[in-house]
Amino acid sequence: MSGTSALPAPRRFAWMLSPYALPLHALRILAKCALPLIIWFSLGRLVRWGLLLLAATVSHGSWYQARLVLVMFLFTLVVMTSLATTVGMLYVVREALLETRARRAGGEAKESLLGALNRTALVFAGIYTTWGFVKEDARDFVNIDMMRQPDRYVLDAGSGDDSGVMAGLINLDPKVSLATMAVAYGVKWYFGRRHEAGNGRFSGVLATFGELAFAFFGINAVAAAVGARSDWIGGRSAVAGWHDLMAGAEGGIPGWQQVSEWLGEVWPYVIDALAVPLAWLTVGILVYGAYAEDTQTTIRGTRLEQAAVHLERTHDWTRRALAKLSAGWTGRWIPLLNSLRLTARGGAPLFGLFALCYVGLHIGGDFLGRAGRYLAASEEPYLWFATDVPIDYVTDLIVTLVTMCLIAATFDLAATRARTEGGAEGREPVTAGSAEPGRPSPSS
Repeated sequence: MSGTSALPAPRRFAWMLSPYALPLHALRILAKCALPLIIWFSLGRLVRWGLLLLAATVSHGSWYQARLVLVMFLFTLVVMTSLATTVGMLYVVREALLETRARRAGGEAKESLLGALNRTALVFAGIYTTWGFVKEDARDFVNIDMMRQPDRYVLDAGSGDDSGVMAGLINLDPKVSLATMAVAYGVKWYFGRRHEAGNGRFSGVLATFGELAFAFFGINAVAAAVGARSDWIGGRSAVAGWHDLMAGAEGGIPGWQQVSEWLGEVWPYVIDALAVPLAWLTVGILVYGAYAEDTQTTIRGTRLEQAAVHLERTHDWTRRALAKLSAGWTGRWIPLLNSLRLTARGGAPLFGLFALCYVGLHIGGDFLGRAGRYLAASEEPYLWFATDVPIDYVTDLIVTLVTMCLIAATFDLAATRARTEGGAEGREPVTAGSAEPGRPSPSS
């Protein structure tokens, strides 16, 4: 890929390289790609809703434990649907990006959707579960199950019986959970090794499915073992121990209570305003392939580079052992480090404006949903059953579409600015559709 010859005419497009042009750039992408984005979002919502309804239906009847295993399987597919929808929406806007035009002018081949999905799957799973996005899926499953038979839930709760309503994710027997965990771990291990070796078109997706299933069955087994089945996602003995430790520190360290209270109030806003936007930006960077798989680019210019050079000179068996021990770390954190480096090259104003727009967009979405419910308010009883779903759909559609375009625009500006300012320290980064000598291309 040539350095700057593929860039747009500077006078015409110079304003687009400014970090403060991010909102306009995002709206330009949205205007060009609105129809495919709406189709991807709608299909993803339809499949997700169908899987949740099927899981809620299957969770009642004979062979109860076998049914709950199937429920967990379907719930894992729900998360995989979110993965496919997110990657698909980011993928369909790539042709509207300046960076993509520069890559095409440089001779880079177009990458398939499967290649982007395979590369993004494992990291997406880690982000999705680490930052608690899976809680919304669990909450929607519970709500759908309750709305299917609300009378049964109320009557059985009053009599003290376990109706099984809203309990399809927590009633699985711990022994069954452990057995299915072993199967899921085998799937995760086998396809994970194939993905690391670059073998198999679907290896990354299947490894992600195994990892998610392993995590969900494991959470269920641990929650049942410690008697915290009522809180399938949030209950952790480690969390309780941490709170006990903090309570002891408040009594023994002067001023600790005031500092901890202040941090407790501020920290959720820090996570929502900075960490969550960066997590989604990481997913976008992985989809577009920039710096996604090049570890050497990440550590270039740091002390780790010398360690890597030394590692290359060690014995072959030593290298293999270290690769096995560090596989989980590199798979999880190298993409995050790469996204931070790319964002840093784009400049602090760019990421700051991205985070500000992300937060403002979601706050505006909340007000939009409230406005829709206010306009649809009626004295007719239970009319909200019919109006809430379309209101939520329209609100989520607008917020999600603009969010995806905002992520794409942020990547586009950061990558373009980094390339115009000299690239990755005189070396072109490994991008989707290209490969280092002796290494298979992600597109293959």
